[in-house]
Amino acid sequence: QVQLVESGGGLVQAGGSLRLSCAASARFFNTYSMGWFRQAPGKEREFVAAIGVIGGRTYYADSVKGRFTISRDNAKNTVYLQMNSLKPEDTAVYYCAADRVVTPRGSPDEYDYWGQGTQVTVSS
Repeated sequence: QVQLVESGGGLVQAGGSLRLSCAASARFFNTYSMGWFRQAPGKEREFVAAIGVIGGRTYYADSVKGRFTISRDNAKNTVYLQMNSLKPEDTAVYYCAADRVVTPRGSPDEYDYWGQGTQVTVSS
């Protein structure tokens, strides 16, 4: 069983930055691919970024590429999402998720474990 706890959300002006953290209680954390997803009101949950097991290979949605950076610290059982140049359309609840596969997948249906989410609000 894996428990995930996100933190770092908040209110920021457009163009600002936030760093989200996701602490995992998993044994063998380094065997899980980790993903960040977001869900805005009235919209489906969408893929934001993911990081794999081997070599920390990263994947991004086109909408955040060049602005967001996902990283992981296996010694701390934590995955991060650095968000720069934030836009009002980035406003959503952000969730981290864990999937026990080597290469991360983009569909939320593939992930086994989820955090409770953290709200990110970007004002214009």
